[in-house]
Amino acid sequence: MKKTNAPIKAAAACGIALLALTACASNESAPAQTDDASGSASALSGTFSGAGASSQGAAQEAWIAAFQTANPDVTVNYEPSGSGAGRETFQQGASTFAGSDRAFKAEEVAAGPFDTCATDDIVEFPAYISPIAIVFNLEGVDSLNMDADTVAKIFAGQITQWNDPALVAQNPDATLPDATISAVHRSDKSGTTGNFTDYLAAAAPSVWTAGSVEEWPTELGGEGANGTSGVIDAVTNGTGMIGYADASRAGDLGTVKIKVGDEFVAYSPEAAAAIVDASPLEEGRTDHDLAITIDRTSEAAGVYPIVLVSYLIGCEQYADPANAELVKAYFSYIVSEQGQQDAAEAAGSAPISAELRGKVETAIAAIG
Repeated sequence: MKKTNAPIKAAAACGIALLALTACASNESAPAQTDDASGSASALSGTFSGAGASSQGAAQEAWIAAFQTANPDVTVNYEPSGSGAGRETFQQGASTFAGSDRAFKAEEVAAGPFDTCATDDIVEFPAYISPIAIVFNLEGVDSLNMDADTVAKIFAGQITQWNDPALVAQNPDATLPDATISAVHRSDKSGTTGNFTDYLAAAAPSVWTAGSVEEWPTELGGEGANGTSGVIDAVTNGTGMIGYADASRAGDLGTVKIKVGDEFVAYSPEAAAAIVDASPLEEGRTDHDLAITIDRTSEAAGVYPIVLVSYLIGCEQYADPANAELVKAYFSYIVSEQGQQDAAEAAGSAPISAELRGKVETAIAAIG
């Protein structure tokens, strides 16, 4: 079923000149139109839609506002329906691109089909990097230290009290009550869940035996909530609650520092970017399918291992050339220094490194 979403039309001053130049370069033969806000010309026009990761929501709002300001005859729609739904929508040809908190698995790419595309080859690349925060609501406590086993035991239902000895030992200066821990998880198929459980499976394999999964194992219990907003609302409105969500949405909730080596590391954009740069590309992919294997067990200084790498996904060859032109221009802006800075300011994400940007720009150039 085709998904639609009302366009976001907020104006953004940042990067307007850059965006207009990008648009012109992508469509030099079309008649130019004057962009009154910048005085530059944008030749792009049309409407296209994406769907997927809700983690990208704030960043997409910023990207769409800036891109539409620079290209006033373009409308971009983005439906934050969740990573799984976004990939399915893209495969079914009901959206022009997808946002996803994981790349398609190699076997999923091989199985296809991708109805929007003229071939079976897709372009995937990291566009939004953010730590996943473990958030909690406990009166008088703003921060807690936890190692991987403790986190896994809480979400597996094996640690159920806030004054459990494992928590007390790692937090000697905190006053932890004799109160029940209520763990909240995503009820929808979610790339955030996939990244969170991937960390648990890698860093606490003796405790977390459910593997790296996007759908929460129902046998583990806990309280389910739909989407990032649902998890944040559940934790915010309940006492003794704990959950996981894109760090940009942590707000005033308490957060957990994760043990890495001999230190407890707080989430930050810098720590998230560090783990991505230290991790390799997956083997067996095409040149323009840039899936990364995150090293969740790294003990490098200053690395935060529970990181969400959210991808943008498009066709290498679109069935409709007009879609190729629009997506190529939009993706080029998103990964530019200005686009990444816009996302960082709007959502607290970590800008991709110059080295990764070079690889991504090569992949985007292949879109046709």
